[in-house]
Amino acid sequence: MTKIFQNNITLVLIILTYQFTFGQKKDDNIGTEVVNVVKPYTPTISDAFKVKEIPSLEDADNSRKEDIRYYFFSFPVASTFVPSKGRAAKVDKTEAEKLYKNFANLGLGNYTLLNAELFVTENISDHEYIGGMFKHFSSQGGIKDVELNNDFATTSLDLTYGNQFQNLTWISDIGYHNQIYNWYGIPNNFSQSTIDRINPKHAFNNFYFGTSLSYRDSFFKEASFKFDRFWDDNKSVENRFIVKPKFEFGLFNQIIKTNFIVDYLGGNFEKNYLENSQIKYGFTNFGVHPSIIVKKNDWAINIGASVFYSTDTENKNSKLYLYPQINASLKVVGDFMIFYTGIEGSLDQNSYRDFSNENPFVSPTLAITPTNKQFDLFAGLKGKLSNNLSYTILGSVQNEKNKPLFVSNQFNMFATNTESYQFGNSFGVVYDDIKTINLFGELKADYNKNISIGLNASYSRFFTFYEEEAWNLPTLKLGANIKVNITSKWFAGANVFYVGERKDIVYLQSMITIFPPAYYPETTNIKSYFDANINIGYQHSDRLTGFLKFNNIANQSYQKWINYPVQGLQVMLGASYKFDF
Repeated sequence: MTKIFQNNITLVLIILTYQFTFGQKKDDNIGTEVVNVVKPYTPTISDAFKVKEIPSLEDADNSRKEDIRYYFFSFPVASTFVPSKGRAAKVDKTEAEKLYKNFANLGLGNYTLLNAELFVTENISDHEYIGGMFKHFSSQGGIKDVELNNDFATTSLDLTYGNQFQNLTWISDIGYHNQIYNWYGIPNNFSQSTIDRINPKHAFNNFYFGTSLSYRDSFFKEASFKFDRFWDDNKSVENRFIVKPKFEFGLFNQIIKTNFIVDYLGGNFEKNYLENSQIKYGFTNFGVHPSIIVKKNDWAINIGASVFYSTDTENKNSKLYLYPQINASLKVVGDFMIFYTGIEGSLDQNSYRDFSNENPFVSPTLAITPTNKQFDLFAGLKGKLSNNLSYTILGSVQNEKNKPLFVSNQFNMFATNTESYQFGNSFGVVYDDIKTINLFGELKADYNKNISIGLNASYSRFFTFYEEEAWNLPTLKLGANIKVNITSKWFAGANVFYVGERKDIVYLQSMITIFPPAYYPETTNIKSYFDANINIGYQHSDRLTGFLKFNNIANQSYQKWINYPVQGLQVMLGASYKFDF
């Protein structure tokens, strides 16, 4: 291969030498030429010009824009993709609590306390049911340093019938209540012979019947009727009928409501406190309350008025009363701050039954008349400080005529046959025109289902017209409660309240007149009191729950009413059981 490459190089060199040798002429004389130069050459640079960015077109048709149209040709494409079926995420749900229709409750404690309750209900058809409830709470007494019997007992039996139609709900009730108390709050200056003359026991009885109807999709919304017959073991009798129909309809996109009331009260006491004569009373009150509800933006306003025509059937006179019924609310910051205000009034019918429920130590010698609440002007704020904390702040001014006040009765030394309530151990009722200024505040906290707390406070200032003081009305009241679910089985709760000083009248024996003894009235302060109650429970099953209650844990012998100390520390152990037939 190397030898062939060398031969090729030699051949190329021979050819190049031959060309060089024969490319030149042998004659060295090349001759002469004459060149005439007319003008010397002077080079120049051509003028520069700018090329236009958009050249002009001579053809006018070239400037017309053509419309461009786009067309899509769609055709189905077979797909073999099959999506998998979705499945809901698994949620941990708690077992639904079983609800039972019936329950029984039984508790026993010191002071021979007995608390028994039974509630039963049964469906008799798809839209009908019947129910019954029995309650009993009693104690054999035993209050320290009290010389008279101080036992008490309350017993009630109630029956209910309910019927649920497509547009009508009908509920009827019938029941009987019995209450037994003792006028044990005598002064300390009585001799033993005087104490032995007193039989302090007295009893109240109440039979009632009532029915209510409520309609849906009708301007006639509901109606209720109730009859109460109330009597005691001192030959006092009272009857009361109350009828309340309600109507509601829309007009010009507004809701108009009209409530009616017919309230009849009649009764008598066998004698007055001084045993001079019988006391009879009777009132028939007719009332109508129209109102219209207006809602605009964050405002909700209820504008109305109420008119009452009251007839005193015993004294043969009648009166007409007119009251404002206006209230409004404004959402200042949603549900976190709501401002509300209003002015309202009403004619409130007092009764022997209502007085005895509030103060069971009243004498059967009361004056009964309605209270004319001329106005109640109020304003406040309510809402939430957080999702778990709510609040209420309220200020009000009330003006009431014939407001009832409980006041201690004096010892009736003029009675020929002294009754058991005439030893300064009962209460009467006096009426006064009173203006009340009140401030109220409340906080409620529900942190979760396991803890809830409530706090409230009320301060009142009373201005009387006839009486020296607003008897037995406290200026300050405080309250607090807490409920705690400790575990799924254990739970506990506490209730604490404070009631400030009140004023009443005591009758002191004069040392000047020895016989017959003379008594003179003197205003006295009833000390404030604090009471705390605790309960602990254990849920053994969804049917059976046990509980332990401690009442008045500070063991204070305070007086709610003058000369009436309460029981000290009370301990009750019991259980409740739920069941179905």
